[in-house]
Amino acid sequence: MTDTQAPATATAAPTPAANPVAPAPAGVRTAADVVTPDLVARLTRGVRGSGRTANHTPFTGGRLAELPESAPEDVAESFRRARAAQAAWAATPVRRRAAVFLRFHDLLLERQGEVLDLIQLETGKARLHAHEEVLAVAIAARHYGHRASAYLRPKRHTGAVPTLTKVTELRQPKGVVGQIAPWNYPLELSVGDALPALVAGNALVMKPDTETALTALWARDLLVEAGLPEAVFQVVLGEGPVVGPEVVRHADYVSFTGSTRTGREVARGAADRLVGVSLELGGKNAMLVLRDADVEKAAAGAVRACFSSAGQLCISIERLYVHESVADAFLERFAARTRAMRLGTALAYGADMGSLVGERQLETVTRHVEDAVAKGAKVLAGGVARPDVGPLFYEPTILEGVEEPMAVCAEETFGPVVSVYRFTDEDEVVERANATAYGLNASVWTRDGRRGHAVAARLRAGTVNINEGYSAAYGSVRAPMGGMKESGLGRRHGAEGILKYTEAQTVAQQRVMPLAPSFGMDDAKYAQFMSRSLRLMKALRLR
Repeated sequence: MTDTQAPATATAAPTPAANPVAPAPAGVRTAADVVTPDLVARLTRGVRGSGRTANHTPFTGGRLAELPESAPEDVAESFRRARAAQAAWAATPVRRRAAVFLRFHDLLLERQGEVLDLIQLETGKARLHAHEEVLAVAIAARHYGHRASAYLRPKRHTGAVPTLTKVTELRQPKGVVGQIAPWNYPLELSVGDALPALVAGNALVMKPDTETALTALWARDLLVEAGLPEAVFQVVLGEGPVVGPEVVRHADYVSFTGSTRTGREVARGAADRLVGVSLELGGKNAMLVLRDADVEKAAAGAVRACFSSAGQLCISIERLYVHESVADAFLERFAARTRAMRLGTALAYGADMGSLVGERQLETVTRHVEDAVAKGAKVLAGGVARPDVGPLFYEPTILEGVEEPMAVCAEETFGPVVSVYRFTDEDEVVERANATAYGLNASVWTRDGRRGHAVAARLRAGTVNINEGYSAAYGSVRAPMGGMKESGLGRRHGAEGILKYTEAQTVAQQRVMPLAPSFGMDDAKYAQFMSRSLRLMKALRLR
């Protein structure tokens, strides 16, 4: 992922073949209707901050709300409050803790319209893409609400001497988890990652991105309504370089989602304190369209995979490899679908793509496209900014003929730009797909499921989707999700997604006889007895 804020670049005028603008329905809500003074006061209640900051909407660049800005001493106090509340929360039975998140699941679905408005206003994304976040969080809440007890329950193990040594593995919470959440998926990558940490018995101090803080604060408020003790979930706000290191400095475990560059800094800070860390970082994700793929379905899937949330998704596709035998047919369909995508700013369903979130994103997208075109790449769709729609809009863009040393070839764009490459040899395309420092997500399209699985197993990516772009793997929350190589450390979802927030504790009770000479045995007889016992245990296949 990419960090935000930087100077804007000049924007190009739309071409005659510009993407259409989705009409706004009558009576649609405005930012003033949604972000009221009462809402801001309610959501920021309890957020410590000696300064003031603000967030803005990408749709217009206008200010949404004034917010508290936390200083280092505010972060320290938030951790103190969380730590004071954590012991009682950890002592609450797991099933009672889990019940909070099942109630949260229901409240979220009932009141999703409120948070969809906030997500759209803070990120600029289309409403259907905002709804992906609601789905992802609800699925995770349901999963951990039902499965937390099984993940966390004490486990019996075979002891040093079976029947004589009783061994139990306990799972103890880390304490207070520090979470640093990004701007691009402000519901899913804030509270979605907080759920397993909290249900495991930890308290949490979260630093969301200031520009998308209202969404995270709304989710926290809903969790409190569902029964979470308010002090267990603290929020601090402020500039990343100021507040982020303070979160790392006080946390017992750190969860970070963001750029690879910042992730390295977080990892170094955690390593200095010998606390654990999980990192979901950047990606330059590949989609492979094999020669037997259904090109119609693959083209539709590529639109979703490349342009959801305007490409500002760590697992979206930026490199598209298409077999030569189907390339022309695929590209004809893919380009037509891309050019037909509707852009829009309304707080309603209807637009196919929204805005970029910040000026830095617009600058990066513009630079990558202009650099590629100047060096010989061809634009098959898009390729221009759309200031007529909003200050940070850029058309969904397809490039062909991309090669080194074009910046878009290897750098993460994190915007609505995909580079298309043709191939003829399957072994070669797997090698090309793996030829990146990243390894977060990949996609394979084929009519042959067995073949798809064989290719997927050769790709160095934490998740691989067959005949889908990213949502099949990400939405399967019983399975782990995370990155290889420079795409991160650790996993979210499933057992790994909750156990990482715990410490494994082994309790061993010795019974009848000690693990030492006893019952009249001298050292030699004890050694002989134990040696025979080991041989017997091997013969009985005891593990």
